[in-house]
Formats: sequence, C-alpha cells, structure tokens
Amino acid sequence: MCACPTPLPPVAPPPPSTVRALVGALLPQESDLRVEPVDEGGEHSTWWVGERYVLRLTLDGEAAVRQRREVALRAAIQPYVPVGAPVSVAAGDWAPGLACTVDSRLPGESAERRPVGPEGEGDLAGMLRGLRALPPGSVSALGLPVRGPRALDGLRRSAEEALVRLAAYGEAPAAHMPPHDPGAMEPPAPLAAVLLHNDLKGEHLLVSSAGRVSGVLDWADAVVGDPAEDVAGLALSIGAAATERVTVAAGLTPEVCRRGVLLARYDTAIRLADRVEGRDDSPLPLLRAQLDRAWAG
Repeated sequence: MCACPTPLPPVAPPPPSTVRALVGALLPQESDLRVEPVDEGGEHSTWWVGERYVLRLTLDGEAAVRQRREVALRAAIQPYVPVGAPVSVAAGDWAPGLACTVDSRLPGESAERRPVGPEGEGDLAGMLRGLRALPPGSVSALGLPVRGPRALDGLRRSAEEALVRLAAYGEAPAAHMPPHDPGAMEPPAPLAAVLLHNDLKGEHLLVSSAGRVSGVLDWADAVVGDPAEDVAGLALSIGAAATERVTVAAGLTPEVCRRGVLLARYDTAIRLADRVEGRDDSPLPLLRAQLDRAWAG
C-alpha cells in the first residue's frame, strides 16, 4: 500500500493583516515596510514588500514543493547565467505545509512594456548557454521533473483548425499557417534534454532602460527537457526574428530554433482561439500580442 502523503488542497490567499504579520516575522530587522499585492501574474499570492523585496506565498502543496525547488535552482544557476535571478532572503511556511519566500526585488520593467535591445538579446543567449553549462550532477541534485518533447504533428492540426476559426472571427488570417513541413514535425534524434526555465514570457523578463535583460523571474516551472520549449517562450516574448538571433548566438542548432518557433506559433493560435471561444480567461490583448510576435517574420 502506498504511504504517499495526501496532497494539500488549495487554500485562499491570506488577508493583508496576516501578510503583514508574516513579513514582520520573516524580516524582523526591517520596520515600517509597505506591503501591497502585485497585480501582474497570478500563479502565486505575491506581494511587494517595501522597495526591495517580494513576498511569494504558495496556496497548495504542489506549489510549495515547486517553490522550495525553485529557491535551490536559482542558487545553483547563479554562477552560470549572466542575467539576474531573485535571491531568497528569508523563507519558511506561512501555513502548515505551505511555503513562502521573501525574494530580492530586481530592477527593470516587464518585457511586455519595454522592448529587449540588441545587448539584451545577448543576455538571453548567455542565459541559454549558462543553463546548458550547469554540471549534470548539479542538475540531477535539484530533482526537477523530466519532460519529453511534444509531438508537433498533432499541435499543427489543432493550430490549423484554430486559425480557421480565428479568421472567421476576424482575429487572424488563415494565411498565417505556412505550408506543411514534414521535416519540422518531430525533433531530431537523439534529442539532448537540458535544464529549462520552461515559462519564458514577457512578464517574466525584466528589461532595463538600455534594453538589457536585468532579470528573469519565476523559475518554479523549471524542468529538464526539450530545449525548443525555451525557444518557444522567447518567440512569443520578443518575436520570432529576435529569437532566431538569440538562438544562433547561444549555439543552438537551426533545427531546435525552427522547432521552438513552430511550438510558439501553434500554441499562440490555439490559446487565442480558446480565449475567443470562452475556454480561457487570459487577457485578450496579451494573447493577440503574443500571436503577432510569434508569427512575425
């Protein structure tokens, strides 16, 4: 009989009074810190704490496991990647089995509001190289999930159907869909699995006023898997053309770049169709922007 613990069910975010008390316990050396909720994002209960910190609370057992793993991951990659990642300055449980962490607040604006410049593209290339440079033993010690590559043929069929529906709604021309390319349907074999951020999107990329990438947020979904997944995240964040430049600078193969851009294109078409037809509640302007960036070029 399995002795596995029962996963903790989701709970509601705590009230502000509880958050303020928690901040006082986690940061006893600080005083009179302003505590207010963060609007962007939404996967965690997240609060600004003064000008220098961010408090993140997990709301179920699985999220708690991922957050504890994320804290270890960020520490492990720090010597290898040229972009900033938040540093945990205090951590604990805010409720039984539910983790929380106070992270350093990184400078910069979301890539959804500020474009990544040429030097910022170099920062992203350095990040991809750095993730591949992490020693296998260090990656294994993190206990990250291992994910196989997604099959592109089924995704393509779903994207074709989605684009036809979007065209009928006036959301996207059916001409977006390129000619069938059997050579791009499956990853080259053998595919080397690598450490991935696995959730690269504009709100997780912080950009300085000079267009540099000053930080990458939210590593909780990191896995070991298909390198094309991070390429796909960049394509919907900074556009397909910029992503191609980044992948070339990072030393990724053209096949991985092509596969990643296709993943982004298929995913954005499917997600936008789901939103238009009421099966998704993501912001419509964001999904439109992501589709345009992934399909440009």
